Amino acid sequence: MKIISRIENSGPQFAAILALVMLWCILSGVPRAAAQDVLTWHNNNARTGADLNEKVLTLQNVNPATFGKLFVIHVDGKVDAEPLYVARLAMPHEGRRAVLFVATERDSIYAFDADTGKQFWHVRLLKPGETPSDNRHCSQVIPVIGITSTPVIDLHRGPHGTIYVVAMSKNSRGDYFQRLHALDLTTGAEEFGGPVDVHATFPGNGAASRDGTEIFDPKQYEERAGLLLLNGVVYTGWASHCDIDPYNGWVIGYSERTLKQTSVLNFTPNGQEGSVWQSGAGPAADSQGNIDVLAANGTFDTTVNAKGFPSRGDFGNAFLKISTLGRRLSIVDYFAMSNVTAENGSDEDLGSGGPLVLPPMRDASGKVWRLAVGAGKDRNIYLVNRDDLGRFNPSGNQNIYQEIRHGLGGREFASPAYFDGRLYYGSVNDFIREFKFANARLIPKPISLTKTKFIYPGATPSISADGSKNGIVWAAENGSPAVLHAYDARDLARELYNSDEAPSGRDHFGTGDKFITPMIAHGKVYVGTQDGVGVFGLLREGSSSK
Repeated sequence: MKIISRIENSGPQFAAILALVMLWCILSGVPRAAAQDVLTWHNNNARTGADLNEKVLTLQNVNPATFGKLFVIHVDGKVDAEPLYVARLAMPHEGRRAVLFVATERDSIYAFDADTGKQFWHVRLLKPGETPSDNRHCSQVIPVIGITSTPVIDLHRGPHGTIYVVAMSKNSRGDYFQRLHALDLTTGAEEFGGPVDVHATFPGNGAASRDGTEIFDPKQYEERAGLLLLNGVVYTGWASHCDIDPYNGWVIGYSERTLKQTSVLNFTPNGQEGSVWQSGAGPAADSQGNIDVLAANGTFDTTVNAKGFPSRGDFGNAFLKISTLGRRLSIVDYFAMSNVTAENGSDEDLGSGGPLVLPPMRDASGKVWRLAVGAGKDRNIYLVNRDDLGRFNPSGNQNIYQEIRHGLGGREFASPAYFDGRLYYGSVNDFIREFKFANARLIPKPISLTKTKFIYPGATPSISADGSKNGIVWAAENGSPAVLHAYDARDLARELYNSDEAPSGRDHFGTGDKFITPMIAHGKVYVGTQDGVGVFGLLREGSSSK
């Protein structure tokens, strides 16, 4: 009651901001005091990558003497999707357990005891006579394609909770399939009459059209971006295999209750290319039910209509705000850089990185801003006002809220993390950079850097903290062996731990891959590899890790 009284006495302006932040936390899925699960990519629909309820790991005990590899969970293929975590799930004949869900490129989903590595169940999402897809003549996901995108979990759907997964497969006749599955969390059994095959059409005369209709061809696409669950709908975003034409940019929604298709959007319907790459990052969502997507390179109509929108509806290489009002998908605002045509021509698309929805911020005058951030191959950091993204101006980018030219040292093939007024970016062959906000603006010069440069694809950082205390930045270095790093979130020059410094390779946990994002829950860190998941935590005194 004292805290509430102080807030009320601080004046209506502060109370209004606090209310906005609380609403953003609730609707965007940001962890609150009681939250203990990781149910979606990068922790929440805002995609902040922050677990703010970590009570075990601290700046003092994360060091090579007391922290390290506990064990490795081996699976049947690459783990490109971020593992997910349910803290207290009632498993048959096991009681309540912390459960880790792992997806592989072999079309497998596993449920493990998150504390011991014991397998509870394993299912392969293939119909008779099917195998995972071949690599479609593309080196991005090899040798096979199964489950690339991070699934999403709803603890309250179905009798025991449900995990939604998109899997790709093929049969002996050369037919390819993309399917959305809904699996019972406790058994892996299919639910709601699933799976359903992904098919879609959209009005248009673009590269993948026939008789005025764009057609979704499952063999031409890969579900790379993490799934988004928003207001009862599972949203999927589709990328191509390399840049093998023809393809377009698709976002497709399905009812989580019935698995029936609810909505379809093609954002290059009269052009070509454009897709949702985002290096595995899920589309973000704000508290008003809008979806934020960074569209990859593709047709952008530089001729705009009276409202400033592309004349033929083609939004390639743009920051998109997509309304879900009435479960219909429509682009209600966007930002495209003034040199969008040149960037498209040189493959410098914004869509190589992922978006992040920031909490409400107040400027020096007291005005509250609702912002989002994204970066891609041109190394610029783009901050947009979610109430007015800026649209397109051929004479310059002065219409955007804030642009930091060459704010990154390399191309961005990852996503940032946000913690306590700070933004963390890890671009290709660059240090992870810590930026700080002041008066709702990002200070252009980073306030700290890691001492390690991260090779392709850079790093998507994750955060663990106890509220605003004990902030730790976690990042996986792609290599053989992979390396897990931990840094002080308020000073990246202070490395707390890395898995390569323990003697005799004690903490080596496997070979890295480019989609890997560390996941932190209840004192443990889970990191995917090419054949499993490394599990890290506090070492028992006198024990050695396996």
